[in-house]
Amino acid sequence: MDNEKNKVKLTPKQTAVQVAKFVAFSMGAGIIQFVTFTLLTELTDLSYWLRYLPSLVLSVLYNFTVNRRYTFKSATNVPIAMLKVALYYCIFTPLSTYLGHLATNAGANDYLVEIVTMLCNLVTEFLVCRFWVYRNSINTNSLAKKETSQNEQKS
Repeated sequence: MDNEKNKVKLTPKQTAVQVAKFVAFSMGAGIIQFVTFTLLTELTDLSYWLRYLPSLVLSVLYNFTVNRRYTFKSATNVPIAMLKVALYYCIFTPLSTYLGHLATNAGANDYLVEIVTMLCNLVTEFLVCRFWVYRNSINTNSLAKKETSQNEQKS
């Protein structure tokens, strides 16, 4: 009940800014993932999933860190938020790894499979973070409080 009272209702503009930030930071995570995947593809003979998994892990660590602080501005318990994101990846990772393996073995281009997988990850991870991981803690960290204070002073 207390969480519902503290829940912040975002305006359409705030939601659009949140989506834009998530996409921008996810592009950074995507670069990390794609560069790692490319290096492993070009420098090793590893199968698809052994190139995909390390690149995904590096991407997730970066994305979790920056989106928690700057996109969702959440002061939520980090281990709990991390556990929720890990649970999402317990579903997403095996599914995307298996489907990517099937697609590449069927002749699909490795890079095309990686890009499609990354886009699916972008959309589903945003929804999971927005409506499950951070739903009751958006705009609760010190950065959000500072912005709120500055906005109140301007008014």
